Amino acid sequence: MQGFASAQVEDHALGLRFGSVFGLGTEISYQHGLNSVNRLEFDLGFSSRYEYSNSNRYDYNSWAITGLYQWVWRLENNFNWYAGPGAQIGNWNSMIYGSRYNNGLFLAAAGNVGIEYSFPVKIQLALDARPQLGLINSGSGINIGLSVRYQF
Repeated sequence: MQGFASAQVEDHALGLRFGSVFGLGTEISYQHGLNSVNRLEFDLGFSSRYEYSNSNRYDYNSWAITGLYQWVWRLENNFNWYAGPGAQIGNWNSMIYGSRYNNGLFLAAAGNVGIEYSFPVKIQLALDARPQLGLINSGSGINIGLSVRYQF
């Protein structure tokens, strides 16, 4: 793209992604640089919660791994923006005590767009949006996340 300098993608980054209610909450996040402008990101998340309604207890548990391919463009100084496609696969189960139990595999197509800042001490702070389209047993929506990673 004309007007954008190429970014310098670090070889690796490891940290946490704090997602919105639509997602799995906190995820372990890993980035693997492919070259100076492309990388892969993998996020592993777990979710467990319960609620009471109409004298019943509802338990919900899930896990998922999200894989994303990202193009990275340098904006200015240590700021980059990035975008790319990906997918999510995982498992969910729900139990309504005294009633029924459901579980299954889910699959979703995902995208990712965000902005990041890399501090001189190799800490990366990023804000992104991850739209997801449920393909099998999964809902569609947008997961907003804030990530903190150590680059190495």
